[in-house]
Amino acid sequence: MKRLACLAALTALAATPAFAALKAGDKAPDFTAPGFQAGKSLTFSLAQARKKGPVVLYFFPAADTKGCNLEAKMFADAMPKFTAAGATVIGVTAGNLDKLQQISADTDKCSGKFPVAADPGAKIARQYDAILAAKPDWSDRTSYVISRSGQVVHAYSKMDPNEHVSETLAAVQSMKKK
Repeated sequence: MKRLACLAALTALAATPAFAALKAGDKAPDFTAPGFQAGKSLTFSLAQARKKGPVVLYFFPAADTKGCNLEAKMFADAMPKFTAAGATVIGVTAGNLDKLQQISADTDKCSGKFPVAADPGAKIARQYDAILAAKPDWSDRTSYVISRSGQVVHAYSKMDPNEHVSETLAAVQSMKKK
């Protein structure tokens, strides 16, 4: 009976949305990572991207999975609004890295509109405390808005992909008004 109660408690904990450890005002760790955009390989540098304006850094658990495909498509569809606000969007994952090139170009996913980067072993995700509790080698679904100066402006962490675009877009647009 104790085992059952313990298992139930652990299951409930794993199902609870994580809270991003980096908060507004924290320094965002810079990183460079290999990735793809529109099926073409690239190297993404957060420091370089910040020179252009704010960066939306979103971690997703694994390439080519239902929730991650939905989130990628929502970010792709919203890219004109992010671009108008001067923001760069980058998706980062530690899961299913062999599928990144394909989803970067797929019109039902990223549509080539923003880069997706590989995070083998979830090293970048660990720096941002965006680790999936159930699979510690995968990233959680956590989104950050990072200013030009490298400060976290907004953090949002929830496994449901539906609000990540609206959360980050609102934060980027509010930066532009200031």
